[in-house]
Amino acid sequence: MVREGGFHPFKGRVSRHFGDSLAPDDAYLSYYDVRLTKEDVDTLKNDWLTDNTIAFWEEYLEREELRKYPSSHIVLLRPSMAFMLMQTPDPLTLKDALPNFSRTTHIFLPINDARNVSVAEGGSHWSLLLVSVIDGVAFHYDSLTPSNYNEARLATDKISTLLNRPLRFMNLDDSPQQENSSDCGVYVCIQMRHLLLKRLLSANAREKVSMSMGGKLVDASGGRKEMLKTIEGFRKEGERRRSFSRHEDSRSSSPFAKGKNDSRSPPRIDS
Repeated sequence: MVREGGFHPFKGRVSRHFGDSLAPDDAYLSYYDVRLTKEDVDTLKNDWLTDNTIAFWEEYLEREELRKYPSSHIVLLRPSMAFMLMQTPDPLTLKDALPNFSRTTHIFLPINDARNVSVAEGGSHWSLLLVSVIDGVAFHYDSLTPSNYNEARLATDKISTLLNRPLRFMNLDDSPQQENSSDCGVYVCIQMRHLLLKRLLSANAREKVSMSMGGKLVDASGGRKEMLKTIEGFRKEGERRRSFSRHEDSRSSSPFAKGKNDSRSPPRIDS
């Protein structure tokens, strides 16, 4: 869940626990195609998750989990792409910007209720849409049901047009419900991982899998801590690699070595 206009209570503050010298907009970690800012990381403490934080989690699941299943054809659509899809009158005009869905079996979409395309980090609620292309069904998981019902229906219609096939929309009323007003993004991330790893990737090809999350306990607090720990682990690894690279550069007599590692750039993980 994010606040309209992108306002966050951590804006302008500096964490006492890590990154003390960083301003909210400063880069904290570069992880493949996602560049997390200090503010993105701070939202994981007890605030509404930003688009970027959810995008990091999807990138993480792709790089660390999906890559173990090379024969799978599952797409984790980024929040920005899902929003663009929902706001574009003719989704077919986005074909070149979106992944090729010709062999895709399932698509995960973080759904946001933002409507103003000119407002960064807009909207007030996150939910999760899982499209089973092979079954022709779109499952909607909303932790404040039915808050994003209309948005999820719209996204389903857009995907249906892109795929050129009908999709049956199922709003799963038994989805776990959040206990406060700020955990919706965390619920999206936790349920996305569970559905991906425990339902889709672990199922036998002939096995019929229930996509209901009814009765499942979502530990939002534990999820926040785990995501923070994951980011911190990559940041430390990025710092270690940068330190090693600087050491190697210092041993080199090349005139191009100096300045190769900008101290202002964040720790990077890209391999």
